[in-house]
Order: sequence, then structure tokens, then C-alpha cells
Amino acid sequence: MLAQRTLKSLTKAVGVGLHSGQRVELTLRPAAPDTGIVFRRVDLPQPVDIVVSAEAVTDTRLASTISNGNVRVLTVEHLMSACAGLGLDNLTIDITAEEVPILDGSASSFVFLLQSAGIELQAAPKRFMRVIKPVEVREGEGANVKWARLSPYEGYKLSFEIDFDHPAVDSTGQRVEFDMGSGGYSRDIARARTFGFTKDVEMMRANGLALGGGLDNAIVMDDYKVLNSEGLRYNDEFVKHKILDAMGDLYLLGKPLLAAYSAFRSGHAMNNKLLRELLAHKDAYEVVTFEDEKKAPHGFATLARAW
Repeated sequence: MLAQRTLKSLTKAVGVGLHSGQRVELTLRPAAPDTGIVFRRVDLPQPVDIVVSAEAVTDTRLASTISNGNVRVLTVEHLMSACAGLGLDNLTIDITAEEVPILDGSASSFVFLLQSAGIELQAAPKRFMRVIKPVEVREGEGANVKWARLSPYEGYKLSFEIDFDHPAVDSTGQRVEFDMGSGGYSRDIARARTFGFTKDVEMMRANGLALGGGLDNAIVMDDYKVLNSEGLRYNDEFVKHKILDAMGDLYLLGKPLLAAYSAFRSGHAMNNKLLRELLAHKDAYEVVTFEDEKKAPHGFATLARAW
């Protein structure tokens, strides 16, 4: 049986929120089979749980935010990407503020934390959502078009193309395809950092956003070049970060996908719109398990390698 996964032990992290600038503590705990991934706001008089689902996403401006009534958790996508990359099904995340810490701006610190706690197999079958009919969402026309699509594929692969019309971005790779079956998430995707432009950062800070952002947790560019002294971690780090984000956004479905995701200039809003489009078409997917893990797509039965 291809089994569900949780952590062997708890692990903790402390950081600041990218937008709030608030200090925040995370405690990542093992959870029972079929729990899913649950964020728990423990800073409130009564702790409030927010179970990850496509419908729990209530704001997609600059990041993915999930909510339960009036209680929310912002910027969940990098931690969710790490969970997707490691194949974690069940996890409780205690959080002491309303925004997940940005750490180094990528998913690599979360991968390190989760792998340090250890991954444990559980006595319950892992449930996948297999796409059996293509679904697509599209906005704009001509030079403004953007789209995202899920197509049938016996595995999980993602392809993304960006178009920013900026000298520093244009000089790097614009398109990446990544297949989870490669086992290379930690090495090839997780280290790609979020990025922004100085002109946008100044405007966001004037509006009370990006208060925790800086050169130690993001790639920052002026009108011409990257300002980080160490440069880029990958020669296509910008588009790889979009793959990282998409993996986190899509894992908010609550189950791993068996599908091919492809996108052009997509973002958090369109990724969530794509999940809702999928769920709206009951004939476009089925939930499957693998009693014989050898029949699962390549790469899903093996635990993700460390660095």
C-alpha cells in the first residue's frame, strides 16, 4: 500500500512575516491519518483550526491566505510547497500570529525543518486526485493573456512560463518543466526565492505590506538589475519560484494531484480559480489509492531525498 505520511516528531521555527513584519513562531506536529494539513492559530483566547482546502482560500493578493470565519493565516504557499514536495499528508501547524514566517524567501528552510523531524509512514492509504479530463482557466487577450491548465497525466509534472519584460528577468530562463518523479524537488525547486521590484516594495510598504521583506529573504531588483550581492541561486530562479508557488497553491486542494499542470503568467488567484474549476466538474477527476505501491507513478513511493 502507498501510505499516508506525517512527521515522526515535532519541530519549531521562528521568523517574521513577509508582509506584517511580525515575529511568529511555528510548531509543526505529527497528525493522525486522514487529518489533512491543519493550521492552528494558538495566539487567540481559544485556538482556531483552519483545515487546508481550495474553498478555505479567501485572499490571493500577493500570497495565498486561508480563513475560517474571521480568523486567517497568510502566505501559506511556501510551507505548503514543502509539504507537497515531501509528500506529507497529515500535519498540524501551530502558529502564533496570522502570517507564516518568510524565513529565507524559499521553501528550503521548511524542507529542512520537516526532514529534520523525520517522515513517518502511516497505516492508511494515500489518496490522490487524478485528473481525467482537462480543465483550464484563462483571463485577458493578446499581450495580456494568462492561463492555467490541468491535464491527465499518470504522475505529477508542472510547466510554467513567465513574461515580466524586465532586463534582469529576461536574461534568465523564462520557462521550466519539473516532474515530481525526478525526486529533485529539494535540489531543483525548493531553494528558489520570492522576488520583487524596489518600486513595488516602496509602494507596498506605504500600504503596510512587505514590512518584513529585504535582501535576506527575497530577490530584489531595481529597474535594471538584481541587487542581492550573491546573485541568483539558479539561472532560472524566477520561473522556478513560480513553480514552487504553484505547487503550494495546488496542494491547498487537500490531496496530491495526479495531473500535468501548465501555466503562462499565472499566480495565486488563477491557481485557486483552477482548483475551484476542477472541483466544479465532478467528471474531470477521481480519487484513487494504490494498494500496490509499485503501481503508483514513479517517485511517489520513495521518501524525498535530503540535499
